[in-house]
Parts: sequence; C-alpha cells; structure tokens
Amino acid sequence: MALSGLELHHHAVRMRPDAADATLAFYRDVLGLHPDPGTRKIPDIEGFWLDCANDTQVHVFGVEGVSKYARLADEDPFTPHVAFGVPDIAAARTELDELQVRYWAVGRDERQQIFLTDISGNMIELHQTGTCRCKQSARPGAR
Repeated sequence: MALSGLELHHHAVRMRPDAADATLAFYRDVLGLHPDPGTRKIPDIEGFWLDCANDTQVHVFGVEGVSKYARLADEDPFTPHVAFGVPDIAAARTELDELQVRYWAVGRDERQQIFLTDISGNMIELHQTGTCRCKQSARPGAR
C-alpha cells in the first residue's frame, strides 16, 4: 500500500545566518508573505515561518553546512525539505516499515517528525496533522 491523506504543510528553505533581516524583507516586501507570530524559536538557528494564502507555510532557517541538530551529515532536520501532515504518524511509520523505506525520526508520540529522502535526494518530512502551526486555519482562535 502507500501513505494516504497527506496534506502539504510547509516547504523549508535556508538563508545565510547573517541575512535574516534582508531575507525577511524580501519575503515580506517582494512576495507579500508575513511571519507567523507564533514561530518557534530554535536555539542558535535564526529563522521565521511565513504564512501563505493557501493555508501552508514557508519555513526559512539560517543555517550553512550541517546544523548542530544533525544526528549525521545526511540526517539534518534543517536541510531544505517539503513537509506533509499525515492523519496518524504512528500508522505512517508502520506503513514505511512495511514498505521497507529508510527514514529517521525526531520527537516522540504524536509530535514525532519522520524524515525520508526520495530517489533524487530530496528530503521529505512527515508529521501528524494538528500538531504544528503550519495550517493557519488550525491555530487556536482561527476563524
């Protein structure tokens, strides 16, 4: 079988760590995207999450090379990637095991993030829908 019920949640890109202000100005003033006021602060990683009109986000991280959060050089959660929400992260992990897909994970329980790489080397993140701020419509107080 295959994973099902995937929702596009965010696309993560990198910026030079010393270019946060200029990068934010570009995304805001040129592309018209605005920061999510609840962007999670990550120690030693400058960054921001930008809301898009279609209820998705762009995550921008100030990282060059391998981040200090990497388990291995090819297991760095701050590598550019596309992220999908799945209905049940445990079920997704079971399905990946049955399909014999290599992945690595951070976090636990429903807050777990699973990372895998497609055959062209693009990193993909899976996380459980409803456990993140990616979808503006799902945030507390959203209309």
